[in-house]
Amino acid sequence: MPKLKVYVKNNQTEVKVPVGIRLLIRRCCQAVLATEGFKQDAEVSVSFVSNSEIRNLNKIYRNKDSVTDVLSFPLTSDNGKTETNPETGAVQLGDVVISLETAVKQAQNYGHSLEREVGFLTVHSMLHLLGYDHETSQLDQRIMREKEESVLEKLGISRDATFISPSEAE
Repeated sequence: MPKLKVYVKNNQTEVKVPVGIRLLIRRCCQAVLATEGFKQDAEVSVSFVSNSEIRNLNKIYRNKDSVTDVLSFPLTSDNGKTETNPETGAVQLGDVVISLETAVKQAQNYGHSLEREVGFLTVHSMLHLLGYDHETSQLDQRIMREKEESVLEKLGISRDATFISPSEAE
């Protein structure tokens, strides 16, 4: 089985990072690569940022002056090929940037746990790093959504399960 190195960084102070969320992110990344039949060693970076930081990145890189939940930055060279870490030989897939502030709000709005939301955002972003794009057509959007739900279901965090603990529901 190929090796996967996931670098998780917390670059915000607005939301306490829940225990176990780093492991969840690693499991989500691994599940996407396994589902997609990715056979090479790989590396990915995941960063938690504030709403103000993700808004700034969204403005700079997508020309959208608004807060978003997640951004994906695939790492490819000028000729469109993937980059490889010269020390490890692993394919460098790119960077995932998640606003934990927005993830908390979305989890509340959708009636599920923060873990479900972060899992979804990670899977969604990993698919972007592998070349999927839901903004090109309705068909591509549907394909991507089906892949997201399939991976989350395999991990036991499907849409049907809310994962809200009794203390969160109060």
